[in-house]
Amino acid sequence: GCQVYDFGDLNFTQVPNDELYNNLILYPRSVGLASQVLADAVSRAVAAGHSCVTIGGDHSLALGSVSGHARQCPHLGVIWVDAHADINTPLTTQSGNLHGQPLSFLLRELQDKVPQLPGFSWLKPCLSASDIVYIGFNDFFFKFYFNSYILKNYDIQYFSMRDIDRLGIQKVMERTFEQLMGRRQRPIHLSFDIDAFDPSLAPATGTPVLGGLTYREGMYITEEIHNTGMLSAVDMVEVNPLLGASQEEVNATASLAVDVIATCFGQTREGAHTAFDELPTPSSPDESDSKEQVRI
Repeated sequence: GCQVYDFGDLNFTQVPNDELYNNLILYPRSVGLASQVLADAVSRAVAAGHSCVTIGGDHSLALGSVSGHARQCPHLGVIWVDAHADINTPLTTQSGNLHGQPLSFLLRELQDKVPQLPGFSWLKPCLSASDIVYIGFNDFFFKFYFNSYILKNYDIQYFSMRDIDRLGIQKVMERTFEQLMGRRQRPIHLSFDIDAFDPSLAPATGTPVLGGLTYREGMYITEEIHNTGMLSAVDMVEVNPLLGASQEEVNATASLAVDVIATCFGQTREGAHTAFDELPTPSSPDESDSKEQVRI
């Protein structure tokens, strides 16, 4: 029921001799260039009046999608649904993977903590700490990674899986909207990592974590975001068919991603129904009473 304009796949160039930054950060020039291409594409889509859906690889793509969105909507709010916080800096990361770092580049408060990576000169921080709400990350990763210090020290709102268990998903969404839209209406950017779901639902992904979102919790999140009428852009990331142990696992993960996106734009679990202004009433019986008497 949606009008869809397909901007097509984006083609990225692998930068030759893309050496490690600081002997640790992987492919900085390639990721930086790809993010710039994506930012331009998202900016064009939003400027044309579209709600932009970016379906991608890993979560480093948010560098481009959020930056491009913010060019057109500088006051946007971000809902980040993920099993991981993805806010390590290039100086705190243990893996060197940029998909664990995108928000550190986007936050103004961390500008003096993030070095200038080769390929990233175009990127300017576009979010404040109060513009972000996390939903769904796992307490294990919160406790044992540098993410926890950043989130607490910079007063970033988050709801871990333990918080969802304690409060319930309805209260979590109420507090999310109070944080982002309590004072004003603003465009919403939903960045959704499929690994936020429990691995039993989304096994074909790179960093699954036990105890993730249920199907009902995930759909409730997107239903409520749709109901605000303020959704402006969506990222769907980390669906990786190469990591499914079987075709069934691949299909289940992809189908779940489709449900997330469709629900963002109005698909309901109740299904589609014909709208009635009032109940129909009988006009005339098929047989008159006299005819019915004769038949009997």
